[in-house]
Amino acid sequence: MKKGWLNKGVLENEYIVLLYQFVVLLFLYAICRLLFYWFNLALFPNISTGELLTIMRGGVKFDTAGLLYLNAAYMLLYIFPHPWKFRVGYQKFLRWWFIIINSIGLALNAIDFKYYPFILKRTTLGVYDILKNEQNMGSLAFQFIIDYWYVYLIWGALVFALVYLTKLLKPRPTPIKKWYYAYPFGIAMLLLFSAFSVAGIRGDFKHSTRPITISNAGEYVKSAEQVAIVVNTPFSVIRTAGNKSFTHMNFYKSEDELAKEFSPIQTIQTTAPFQKKNVMVIILESFAREHFGVFNKNLDGGKYKGYTPFLDSLAKQSLVFPNAYANGRKSIDAMPSVLASLPALVLPYVVSDYSTNKVNSLATILDQEGYETSFFHGAPNGSMGFLAFSKLAGFQKYFGKTEFNNDKEFDGMWGIWDEPFFQYWGKEVGKMKKPFFSAIFSISSHHPFKVPQKYEGVFPKGPLPLHQCIGYTDHALKMFFNSIKNEPWFKNTLFVITADHCTVPVHKEFKTNIGSFAIPLIFYTPDGSLKGVNERLAQQIDIMPTILSHLNYNKPFVTFGTNLFNSKDKSFVLNYIGDAYQYMEGDIAIYFDGKKTIGVYNYKKDPDLKQNLLGKIDVSKEEAKMKAVLQQYNNRMIENRLVVK
Repeated sequence: MKKGWLNKGVLENEYIVLLYQFVVLLFLYAICRLLFYWFNLALFPNISTGELLTIMRGGVKFDTAGLLYLNAAYMLLYIFPHPWKFRVGYQKFLRWWFIIINSIGLALNAIDFKYYPFILKRTTLGVYDILKNEQNMGSLAFQFIIDYWYVYLIWGALVFALVYLTKLLKPRPTPIKKWYYAYPFGIAMLLLFSAFSVAGIRGDFKHSTRPITISNAGEYVKSAEQVAIVVNTPFSVIRTAGNKSFTHMNFYKSEDELAKEFSPIQTIQTTAPFQKKNVMVIILESFAREHFGVFNKNLDGGKYKGYTPFLDSLAKQSLVFPNAYANGRKSIDAMPSVLASLPALVLPYVVSDYSTNKVNSLATILDQEGYETSFFHGAPNGSMGFLAFSKLAGFQKYFGKTEFNNDKEFDGMWGIWDEPFFQYWGKEVGKMKKPFFSAIFSISSHHPFKVPQKYEGVFPKGPLPLHQCIGYTDHALKMFFNSIKNEPWFKNTLFVITADHCTVPVHKEFKTNIGSFAIPLIFYTPDGSLKGVNERLAQQIDIMPTILSHLNYNKPFVTFGTNLFNSKDKSFVLNYIGDAYQYMEGDIAIYFDGKKTIGVYNYKKDPDLKQNLLGKIDVSKEEAKMKAVLQQYNNRMIENRLVVK
């Protein structure tokens, strides 16, 4: 062989070299797992040393599977016997292939060091579907490099270690005396490799075992969110490729039995005439309940003020639900949940195979009552798939960055600053036929967490850069309400204010599976007809039936939520974390993997979720309701039965 970088290192049997390369990769993935845990330590507060060792042990199984998926082609080309196998050019080709493909795998792991806190799960292929409509990916990637430069340094160090360590051994042919034995021996080694690959992907050698999935990580954890530590991102991406977001469920064999437990077809029982009130829904980007002073009077020893002085004052004149939760963890989850009562579970509905299903939404229902309907989002038209969903959800008009038509107010990254766009919203709805229904989705509380130059230093920054953006958007809402309070339509309007999802928490109360979904929910009527505090559980999918109840709408419609104004309807909360459904009813939180319950907690007595009560208390009623909701949602989505015929 020619001298060069390929010839550096100790000559060793080709199969020993391959095994050595795999061990190096396992070592680097173990380091990635520890780094992932360290970066997100605050989100995994209850892991003992023994539990971490169990997680690391389970991680080897998932790293083995992920690396076999990632390196299958490389290993096949490495082992397959042929005459030019040890030629310098071919070995260089294999070397580059190995380094490039595994550098990508390490990069995926490194990205989740900082991306995990935003979505609370490992990145999956679904992220591509979410981001593909964004027009600012270049600037976002550049900003990510600036803000998280140290992640790139860590990735560079991992790649350097990969290159250096795998150069220490160089493959040499297996010595075989008779040349005609070489090919049968090579084929035998290929078959042996295939057998071990199948076992690695399955997780063991048992014939009955299927290839492991993310849910199998539950064997090594005590709570659902810890699954993210066990798995690795390449495995997560590969194993979710081609996955259907909805699968048929058959917990109940008959439709009558199912409907008796839970039916999404609801009719509000009222004899009062329909109120033709205007309805304005405000969905605030990343406004966690933690940011509000009014909802957190006991934080910091009672000294906590929050970052939303205007909304705190408005909440005191409104009907508020201090135990409200988001159904999803991403912006793209919120619009279907808030406006069409569709929960966000395994995969965002907007990017699923069923996103073209016919649905009833506030827009379609109120359109039939003579409303003019509109949706506002200050980002470039098409961002997050909101334009497409607004059309499918029946909104008559869409107003985005294009319609605003003034790039002087562009924030340089996401869209139009909230203050001018809220003002624009107020002016446009004033031109609409009455009554109207309009919704807006704010954008300014987004990474990279900047505010207009004139407001630099005006709002408290707090522990997170986001906090000044929360203060800015709160101020923008104050200016918005000031601008419309004298409009003739103002007093005949119901305002509903909520958030799309939570973000990185600061206080330990919000660093739990449950606290990480906590959002505000405010119903404000200028005439004072809705005031007070309602402590019942609430979720985003409850907003649609509750609005319709307030309007005295008495026709049947499909909703997976609860009318919060009806005290007889027992409310619940359903969301998805890690690879499990999280279901809350009363004081109980249930974790369900789709087949069996894996955790039961009394989240009020045990807010840190340390005591798993599975098998210790009877939750059969709660399980029955949860399974009925899941079956109705999944099966109706697959069968396109989301409207009343």
